This record gives sequence, structure tokens and C-alpha cells, in this order.
Amino acid sequence: MSGQRHMVRMAEQAYSKHEGDTLVSLGLGSCIGLALIDSTAGVAGLAHIVLPKAPASGGGSSPGKFADTAVPLLLERVVKLGASQSRLRVVMCGGAAMFASKSQSGVLQIGDRNAEATIEALDRLKLKVKARDTGGSNGRSIEVSVKTGEVHVRGVGQAPRQL
Repeated sequence: MSGQRHMVRMAEQAYSKHEGDTLVSLGLGSCIGLALIDSTAGVAGLAHIVLPKAPASGGGSSPGKFADTAVPLLLERVVKLGASQSRLRVVMCGGAAMFASKSQSGVLQIGDRNAEATIEALDRLKLKVKARDTGGSNGRSIEVSVKTGEVHVRGVGQAPRQL
């Protein structure tokens, strides 16, 4: 049985328990690609997180956009598909500094802030990152195989590598 490639665009998430499926996010710059994988259950989820925190009014119709709302939602959905929180492998990539600036103001360092907020949200859920490729100044793409649980990251102009 052949699977599908599920494209996960900005502020979106995808989840699957179909072994032939691949979850993909292309062009992660300052955004974070966060994968939760339970290989024993054959379940994987991928979020494309855009910003660190939802506004005070809440995540509204786009909870997948913000680290503080996307992480709990991703966990909820993969557990609903049969994943066990205690077996989850957490992999994240992205969070690049895409816009070189003379100012090192924290306001401009959205990639770093996205990575920090994602880790904080994971910590609140007692999840630890097992592998990561974050920071730097190059965009990345991520692919997650539901069948194998493998995560491949490819930086711009680089060969894919497994995390």
C-alpha cells in the first residue's frame, strides 16, 4: 500500500498512523518544524510553528500557528491516534535567523524565540527533545516517515541528513 505525502504549511499540522505516509514541511526559516513520533504505535505528527506565543485573546482559529498552543494540540492529536506520551520521540528543526541585521535585538531574533518557546511548551508537557537542528541562518525542510519514524532534515544547498 502506497502512502501519501502530507504537506504541512505555515500554522498547519498533520498526523498519521498510515505506515506509507510521509509528513513534510518545506522552507522552514525562522519557523519550527516539530515532529512527535511513536514508532511502536506507528504514529507521527508534524507541526509548522510560526510564532512563539498566541496573543492574550488566545490562538483563535489558528492554534497551530503559535508554539504555546501548537505543541499541546500536536500532542493531543497523536495520542488520539494511539501514540503513548511516554514513548514519543521529539524532533525539532528550524528557528533560523533569516534576516541579517546589525541589531541583535531580541525582537528581531524570531527564530531563537520560536525555538525557546517550543522547548518551553514541551517542558510544560514533560516532553524532551531527542534530536534537533535549529538556529543558524539557513532555511530547512523536514520529512517524517510514519513507517520507520525516521526524520530527515535538509538545509538549503545541503544533502538530507537523519536526525
